[in-house]
Amino acid sequence: MPLIAAKTIITSISLFHLTLAFFFLTNPRTIDEQAIVFVMGESMGMPAVRGFDAQSPALAFLAVVLALLGLSDLVSLSMPEELGALYYWGTQAPLRSLFSMALVFYSYFLGPSSPIFGTASLSRAGRRAAAAGATGGVVPPSTSTSSSSPASAPSSIYRPSGWGGDALKNRVFFTFMFLEMITWFWIWVTLREERAGVVEKLRAAGRAERKRGVHEHDE
Repeated sequence: MPLIAAKTIITSISLFHLTLAFFFLTNPRTIDEQAIVFVMGESMGMPAVRGFDAQSPALAFLAVVLALLGLSDLVSLSMPEELGALYYWGTQAPLRSLFSMALVFYSYFLGPSSPIFGTASLSRAGRRAAAAGATGGVVPPSTSTSSSSPASAPSSIYRPSGWGGDALKNRVFFTFMFLEMITWFWIWVTLREERAGVVEKLRAAGRAERKRGVHEHDE
């Protein structure tokens, strides 16, 4: 049996969603200023955003969605153990973990701090900064032109997406999705460990029911 039951972990993350919903609605700056957001953002090079400085209709909408998600998960825990562990949470946990993993990889590896684009982008910025320093803060036209020419331009330069995906490439979203990924993966693994016990309980209940039926038939 696992050290911490899956039901306990699901309860914790549901309360976490409700807590986030409260702060997104009342004081979103509190979430942006959390230490884990700062540490994750600085360590991964994720940019900070100003959209969490004050209340907004988008954050209020997000708060309602998170509150609904947390409440629905808490209510779902009242299902019978065999139904929840074998079917409902057995499909929800891997789905949410994989979905969160995809968003984590998207926000980092396709963002401005990605190693795919970061080295090339930084090298270009470094060349322009060096040229500006050498000319008293003004980039010479020849340097600017040569850096943007096809022959000398880096092969992989980050370009913002036009469909709105750049709004997901920030440290708050990255931290949230990273916590979701590891938590739901933990729940998934824990459910797999608990599955044998649930199946054994079902078998024991079936045997007891058959014995009870035999005794009633004999009487």
